[in-house]
Amino acid sequence: MRFVRFVTVLLLLAFAGSAAGGGAELIDVNHATVAELRTLPGIGDAYAAAIVKHRPYKNKTQIRSKGVIPLAAYRKIEDKIIAKQ
Repeated sequence: MRFVRFVTVLLLLAFAGSAAGGGAELIDVNHATVAELRTLPGIGDAYAAAIVKHRPYKNKTQIRSKGVIPLAAYRKIEDKIIAKQ
């Protein structure tokens, strides 16, 4: 029984780390390939191509201010992207 409890705790800790971002690297919208951009939630071929087409971005919020993607799509990716110069 102790072993089951131990394994359960380990699984919960592993899941909590991945749910909190798990140290995932941010995707740079100024340098990422279309394939890399497509790994973002809600970003398919059309949005990825639009992001590339409207480069460069001074900051990540310019994806919205330039009207490149809709707000709903931006909200899904805003914590997963960065705009490096």
